[in-house]
Amino acid sequence: MKRIVTLLILITSLVLSFHTSNATEVSDTTYIFLKDYGLQKTKKQNCVKYINKALEDLKGDKPTVLVFTRGIYHFYPDDCQTREYYESNTTDINPKVCAFLFEEKKNLVIDGRGSTLIFHGQMQPFTFDNCSNITLKNINIDWENPLIAQGEVLKVTDDFIDLGINHKEFPHLLDNNKLVFDVYNSKPNSWRGTMEFDRKGRYVVPQTGDWGCLGRGWENYVAETTMPGVVRLHYKFTRKPKPGNYLVLRHAERTHSGIFILKSKKITIQNLNLYHATGLGVLAQFSEDLTFNGYRAIPNRAKNHYFGGGDDGLQVSNCRGQITVTNCEFEGLMDDPINVHGTSVQVQEILSKKEVKCKFMHHQSIGLNWGHKDDKISFIENERMNSLGTGNVISFKPIDKEYFTLTFSENIPNNLETGDALENLTWSPYFTVNNTHFKSCRARGLLISTPGKVVVENNIFESSGSAILIAGDANGWFESGAVADILIKNNTFTELCNTSSYQFCEAIISIFPIIPTLDEKTPAFHKNIRIEGNQFNPFDYPVLFARSVDGIEFTNNTVTRSHTFEPYHNKQFTFTFENCKNTSIRGNQFSEDLLGKNILLKKTKITDLQTDVNETFQIQEF
Repeated sequence: MKRIVTLLILITSLVLSFHTSNATEVSDTTYIFLKDYGLQKTKKQNCVKYINKALEDLKGDKPTVLVFTRGIYHFYPDDCQTREYYESNTTDINPKVCAFLFEEKKNLVIDGRGSTLIFHGQMQPFTFDNCSNITLKNINIDWENPLIAQGEVLKVTDDFIDLGINHKEFPHLLDNNKLVFDVYNSKPNSWRGTMEFDRKGRYVVPQTGDWGCLGRGWENYVAETTMPGVVRLHYKFTRKPKPGNYLVLRHAERTHSGIFILKSKKITIQNLNLYHATGLGVLAQFSEDLTFNGYRAIPNRAKNHYFGGGDDGLQVSNCRGQITVTNCEFEGLMDDPINVHGTSVQVQEILSKKEVKCKFMHHQSIGLNWGHKDDKISFIENERMNSLGTGNVISFKPIDKEYFTLTFSENIPNNLETGDALENLTWSPYFTVNNTHFKSCRARGLLISTPGKVVVENNIFESSGSAILIAGDANGWFESGAVADILIKNNTFTELCNTSSYQFCEAIISIFPIIPTLDEKTPAFHKNIRIEGNQFNPFDYPVLFARSVDGIEFTNNTVTRSHTFEPYHNKQFTFTFENCKNTSIRGNQFSEDLLGKNILLKKTKITDLQTDVNETFQIQEF
C-alpha cells in the first residue's frame, strides 16, 4: 500500500511539472492563478500590469476562477485602463481610473483568498461593466494614504485645539494658515468637514453631526504646527471636542466608487472588507439581481482608523430584480450605509404629443443612460407628487450630459407641464436586508425609495441619524421611488439612533417625501408600510414620523427608554402622522418612563387612526 501511494504522488508531480499553461482546467472550470502572471512577492511595486495580462486570458463564457495567492498587493493609477463613466451620486470627473476592469465577462469567480489590495490615489478598484454571473470574494480593499484623514484630539482650551495627525499616513501642510492635505502629488485638498468619534465607543458623538461638531464659524481657524505631527487650530470654537476623541477630517472629492457595477446582472459580493474608497463604497447602477453576503464597509482597526469604507457603503441606483443584503456590516461611513433609489428627471419642454425634452437636475446624477426601449415611465405632477399616468419608451436620445429626449409609443398626458417630472418604473428593484449591522456613520442608516417589495428584518441599527429614511422626491435630490410594500420586522434600534441632526431625520424611522403642496387634494405618496416586532431604545422623543402614507402599521413593538444621552430633538412627539390615512398603533409595549407618550395628527383625521393607547397616550390634532 505504501508503494502505491508513493507511485501516485510521483505521477501527480510529473504531470504538474509538465504543465506550462497559466490556466488549469478542472472538470468544466478553468482556474487562472495570478501568481503565474507575476503577482507574487511584489512588495510595493505596481501590480496593474500583472492583472492586465491575466485579464487578457479571460475569454469565452466557460466557468472561470481567477485566483490570488494570499498576500498584500499594491495598485497605482499608472498602467490602469480608463473609461468615461457617469456614476450616480458621484462627481463628474472623467475618465475614471479602473484597476480591475471587467467588460462583458460571464461566469467568473474572483477569489482573493484573503488577500489585501492596497490602492494609491483616485482610482476605482473593481469595475463590472455589462457582466453577468460574477462573484467577487475573500478580498480586503484599502489605501496606502486614504483620501480622508483623522486626528486625535490632544488638548482643548478656550482659544485652541491641538490635533495629533500622522503625517506619513495623512500627508498634510499649511497653506495660508489653513490645514490642507497633500495626497499623491495632486493639488492639495482643503479640509471641508469634520466628524467627532468617541474614542472608546467608536460612535459619532451625539449632537455633532453636520451642524454641530466644532460650531458655527469653525472655518475661520488659524493653524500652526507646534511640533512634528501636532497641528494647533487657533479659534474660539463654540463647540469643543473631547480630548482623546478622534476627529475625522473630510477633504477629497468623491470621484470613484470602490466597486462599480454597471449594466450587469447576477453579481455577488461575498466576504469582502472595504476599508476605504474615494467615493461610494459600492455603486450598482442599471443592474439587476445582486447579492451582498458578508460585505463590510468598515474602519481598518489594525490601523486604528475611525472612518470606514467610503461615503455611502452601498448605493443601488436605478436597478431592478432582487437586491439582497445579508450578514453585512457598515461603520464609520461619511454618508448613508445603504441607499436604494431611482432618479427623477424634470420635463424641460414638451416637443410633441409623444416626445419630451428632460434634464438631470442633480449635478452628481448627470449623464446616466436613463431610458431604454420598452421602459415604463410614470409622469409625475411635482407640486403634489401624484402620477398623471404612464407611458412606454420607444427611444432615448442624449443631447449632452444634462439633457435628453424621450419618445413614447402613446401620447403623453394632456396635463403634463414643464417642470413636472418623470420616474422610470422599470428600473425599480425588490430589496431585502437581513442580519446586517448598521453601526454609527455620518448620516442615516438605510434609505429606501423603490416601489418593489422591501423586507428589512433581523438587523441592528445604531446610525447617528434616522435608522431608516423613506423619502422620495422630484424637487430636491431627485431620488425617486414611492414605496408600496415595506415590512420592517424584528430589528433592534439602539439608543445610538438619531443622536445628531441631518436632513430628514425627524425620528428613528422617518418617512419624509418632499411634497411642496400637502392638502386634501394631495394623494398619499407612500403605501403599505408595516413596522412590527421591533425593539426600540430611544433616549429622545421621536420614534416614528410619517408623512403622506396610506396604510402604516406600528404593531407588537417594544419601546423602552434609554437614559444614555440627553434629549435634544425639536420634535417632541413619540409619533407624528402628517397627511396619513389608515394608520394603526396596536399591541405595543411602552416603558413607563418613555418620553412624550403622545401622538401628533397633522392634517390627519382622528378616524384614520386605530389604536389601543387612547388611555396612556395624549393625541393632539393639528
